[in-house]
Amino acid sequence: MKLSINIDHVATLREARGSLEPDPVTAAHLCELAGAQGIVCHLREDRRHIHDRDLRLLRETVKTKLDLEMAATDEIVRIALDTLPELATLVPERRAELTTEGGLDVRNNRQQIRGAVAKLRDRGIQVSLFVDPLPEQIESARDVGADKIEIHTGAYANARTDDERHTLLETVRSAAGLARGLGLGVNAGHGLNYLNMAEFRSITDIEEVSIGHAVIARAVFVGLDRAVREMLALVS
Repeated sequence: MKLSINIDHVATLREARGSLEPDPVTAAHLCELAGAQGIVCHLREDRRHIHDRDLRLLRETVKTKLDLEMAATDEIVRIALDTLPELATLVPERRAELTTEGGLDVRNNRQQIRGAVAKLRDRGIQVSLFVDPLPEQIESARDVGADKIEIHTGAYANARTDDERHTLLETVRSAAGLARGLGLGVNAGHGLNYLNMAEFRSITDIEEVSIGHAVIARAVFVGLDRAVREMLALVS
């Protein structure tokens, strides 16, 4: 299982003061030096954290893999086609949310998503769809031409009891197996942390996890290099 680090929360901290620091691009460099195998950023329509300039600099400097989380809108698709990340992860986006809440409804938005997927793949960009661990959404992701899915793990991460967590872990495991059987790559993310990763890594069909908040929060106390290395040890 590989580890990609989402640096959005570094940019969120920068925007809290409207200043120049901390710099998410510098954070990406430190994450790579610590062993992260990919960098994730979300260019939101309202630019609440990551800015266009951040994305351009990340594209120029990231040496591993750049994963651009994005809405399937005309403006953001055009930016992705100009920037050429290795991976574009299509996510739902609502203005009032603090972070991405829930998976993309591929089944009921096939035409729009299929069009975005085709444009991105035509430029050599792999496409992942951020979906809940539901068979109908995973099958729809295959139908619209996606290369991968990223399973939304928020429900599992937020489980209140051991029984609920175990049930939801098995739901994710089943979803990952279904996706692999359909020929899709499988990533996962949302709410994964230092406490649940030891259990979560037992899902062998998941190739990569995307983790942001837990690592950046840990870095406040121990530094970013150590926070990434500790998570990498748990993941791998």
